[in-house]
Parts: sequence; C-alpha cells; structure tokens
Amino acid sequence: MPRLSAHHVGVTVTDLDRAVAFYRDVLGLDERDRFSVSGPAFSDAVDIDGATGRFVHLDGDGVRIELVEYDPEGPDATGGAINRPGATHVAFAVDDLDAVHADIDPDVETLSAPRTTESGTRILFVRDPEGNLVELLET
Repeated sequence: MPRLSAHHVGVTVTDLDRAVAFYRDVLGLDERDRFSVSGPAFSDAVDIDGATGRFVHLDGDGVRIELVEYDPEGPDATGGAINRPGATHVAFAVDDLDAVHADIDPDVETLSAPRTTESGTRILFVRDPEGNLVELLET
C-alpha cells in the first residue's frame, strides 16, 4: 500500500456559518477555502441520495479542519460522552491553557475547568455550537 498522508479532520455541522464563527472567532483559526459539492458522484461517494455539501476549510496551524453542512441532514450524533465508542473530537495545542480558558466566551460550554492529568498534560474540553467536542491542551 502506498504511504498515506493526512489531509484534513472533518466535522459535520448543521449550521455552517455558526460553526465557522466559533472556530474562527473563539479558537482563532483562519478560513482558507469555502466551496459546495453536489451531483451524482458526490451522492454516490457519501452514500446519501441527492446529497449536497457546503464546506469550509480552516487552518489549525498546519492541520486542515473541514467543516461541512450536508443536505439532507442526518440524525444528530453529537452531545454524547467522550468515552462512547465512535466518539470523536478535535484537539488543539495551546501555550497557556489558563489564559485561553479565561478568554473563552462564557456562552461556550466547557466540561470542566482546566485539569492536569497524570501524564502532566493540562486539558480542557469545550463544545462547539453544534455540540462537537473540542480539546484544548497544554503540554
């Protein structure tokens, strides 16, 4: 098998503009690209009849974050506990977790205050406006 190269981390959302505002304005990611995809090849590839998608690519310091809004929208898969099989999250390293935590808008849901794990890593989990888990960590 040829060597693989990571391309992006995808997050499906119901409100693309609201999600972009969070990742851009709260987390500070830069928007790099915005586009739509439709047609039979796309519908076949994602196995959803008549599917269309609106996409935004954001730059997470070298990691591309892809936000996508599908039509038709599927059932909600967010909001579950992180230990649920199949649960996903996006993680971002920060230099000063306490400063980031202090700057987070009070309307952003956090799972707890910053905590230091046994490995010495400081972590904080928040939820984006869609309920997706986002980990902020300081090592």
